[in-house]
Amino acid sequence: MSFTPHGKHLIAGEWVGGGATFTSEPAHGPAHDFSIGTVDLVDRAAQAAEQAFWTYGYATRQERAAFLDAIADEIEARAEAITEIGSQETGLPPARLQGERGRTVGQLRLFASHIRAGDYLDRRHDAALPDRQPLPRPDIRLIERPIGPVAVFGASNFPLAFSTAGGDTAAALAAGCPVVVKGHSAHPGTGEIVAEAVHAAIAKQGIHPGVFSLIQGGRRDVGTALVQHPLIKAVGFTGSLAGGRALFDLCAARPEPIPFFGELGSVNPMFLLPHAVAARGAEIGKGWAGSLTMGAGQFCTNPGIAVVAKGAEGDAFVAAAQHALAQVGPQVMLTDGIAKAYRDGQARFEGRNSVEPLLSTESTGREASPNLYETDAATYLQDHALGEEVFGPLGLVIRVDGADDMQRLALGFEGQLTATIHLDEGDLPQAQRLLPVLERKAGRVLVNGFPTGVEVCDAMVHGGPYPASTNFGATSVGTMAIRRFLRPVSYQNFPQALLPADLQ
Repeated sequence: MSFTPHGKHLIAGEWVGGGATFTSEPAHGPAHDFSIGTVDLVDRAAQAAEQAFWTYGYATRQERAAFLDAIADEIEARAEAITEIGSQETGLPPARLQGERGRTVGQLRLFASHIRAGDYLDRRHDAALPDRQPLPRPDIRLIERPIGPVAVFGASNFPLAFSTAGGDTAAALAAGCPVVVKGHSAHPGTGEIVAEAVHAAIAKQGIHPGVFSLIQGGRRDVGTALVQHPLIKAVGFTGSLAGGRALFDLCAARPEPIPFFGELGSVNPMFLLPHAVAARGAEIGKGWAGSLTMGAGQFCTNPGIAVVAKGAEGDAFVAAAQHALAQVGPQVMLTDGIAKAYRDGQARFEGRNSVEPLLSTESTGREASPNLYETDAATYLQDHALGEEVFGPLGLVIRVDGADDMQRLALGFEGQLTATIHLDEGDLPQAQRLLPVLERKAGRVLVNGFPTGVEVCDAMVHGGPYPASTNFGATSVGTMAIRRFLRPVSYQNFPQALLPADLQ
C-alpha cells in the first residue's frame, strides 16, 4: 500500500481542508503541505465528541473492545506505508518504527482484552443492612464510569506509540471516552495515515464518527482552545516540561478545572553501588553508553545521569563509558528544533565551571553526537540546572565520596520517571537504605538494567512525581492508564433493572 498525504484534518468522520497550510520537514523524502488547525475545528470536534459520548460511553465493553481490535487491524493493514512515511518524517530507522507499530497495536489489543475481563471497573457492593442499629444501611454499589471527551497531544519522539492512536488515545477509548487528537507537526503524515486507520475502524464497527477527530498542528492557539474547551474533560500529553506546564496551568485556570495527565520527561538517574562497580564497572559503563545513545537519546526514559563513587573502580566505569560513547557517530534527530535544543543543552554544560567535559563533540544541522560530563555531588546539589533534561545523547557522571554522600544526593533529586540501582549481593544493605528514597522520587525503580524502553503490561508505571509528570498517581503506559479517564459513581438503593449493565 502506497500513501501520499492529502493534508486534511479528520473531524467526526469528515476530511476537512482549506485555509492556511504548513509544509512538513522530513528527514528525507518529499515534503507535503498540511492544513493548519483552527479554533473553529476544535469546537466542531469537541461538539461531535460530546454527541458521540452518549452512545459510545454507554456501549458494552465487548463493543468497545471490538473497536480497539479493529483499529489495530487497520493499522496493521497499512504497516508498510506507515513505516515508509514515518521513517521519512522522523529519520527513525524502519526497524524502530516496525517495533513501535507492534507496540502500538499490541497495547490496543491488550486494552481490548483488559476491558473484556472487566476488572478495571473496580465493582464494589455493600449490601443493605435494614436491621442495623442505630441506623440501617442502604444498598450501595460502585462502578467506574467514563468521564467524557478527552484531548490527546501527539508526542514528537513516538509517532505511533504516544501519538494519534497511541497509549493516551487507546486508554481513553477503552474507558469509553471519545478523543480529539492534536497531531504533532513533526510527523503530520504519520498522524494522517493512522487517523485513516481509525476512520476505517469506525466505519467497520458502526461507531459514532465523533468518537475520534484529528486536528493537525501549526498553531499554538489550537492547543489552548482544546484544553480550555468546556466539553473536554481531561487531557493526555507527552512532551516538554515547559509546554506541558503551560497546558497544565490552562487546565487549572478553567472555570471547570480538569485533570491534565502530562508526562514531561526526566533525567532517570542510575546509582552504581560499590560491589557491582568492582565486579563489572566497565561492563556497566559500556551498557550505559548504548542506552544513552539509543535512538539518539530521544527517549523520556533516557538515563542521563550516572552516580558512582570516586576512586579507581569508579574511574574504570567512567573510562569504559567514555570510550564507548566516542565510537558512536552522529545520529539524525527527530526535528531541526529538537536538534537545536540539544545543542543549546550542550552549550549550557560547556559554559559551566561546575562540570568537567569528558567527551565534547560538535553537533551540526539535524544530527547529534554524544557528550559526557562529570561533576561531584556537592556541586550538583548547588546547581539545579544540571538536573534539567537535555533531550539527546548527553550524559552526566556524578562522583560521590561514599554511601552517605550518595544518600544525600538521592534525596536532592526531583521527581523522575525512573531510577536504577546497579548492585551485587554485597550491596544489598546499601540498596535497602537507598530504596525508600528512590521509590519516593520515581514511578519505576529498576535493578541491574537500563530504563530505556517501557514494557506495555498490567504492572507498568510510566509516570512519577513532578516534574516527571503532573499526576503522580497515574501512568500513561499499561492497563492502569485506562483509570485516568474514569471516575467512581455510587448507586444507592437502585432497583436491579435500573443499574448499569456491568452492575447487573
